[in-house]
Amino acid sequence: MINRKKGIIHIYASRNNTIILLTDVTGAETIAKCSGGVVVKAQHKEGSPYAAMKAAEIVAQKAREREMTSVNIKVRGQGGIRPKTAGQGAEAAIIALTRNGMMIDSIENVT
Repeated sequence: MINRKKGIIHIYASRNNTIILLTDVTGAETIAKCSGGVVVKAQHKEGSPYAAMKAAEIVAQKAREREMTSVNIKVRGQGGIRPKTAGQGAEAAIIALTRNGMMIDSIENVT
């Protein structure tokens, strides 16, 4: 059996922004975090799929530096009285993670 380092990627995708957080398996230690606002200049583009893709690429790069190859993904929408579905950046972030070499074990909705 191949020994793979695992992590958990939390994706919060709202209409206005996408926040991606990489933690260890316990969820106690934050390894990397990035949001759509960090990678785009215009504020109205923070929630776009492009911003989510670029933020996911940054998080995947930090995971590779820590030699993580396998991740579990937890996707969260706004919830409450707002829509419970994830924003448009969630799918783009997951695709960007797979294109950057992350092996996805599971995807879970935790809204």
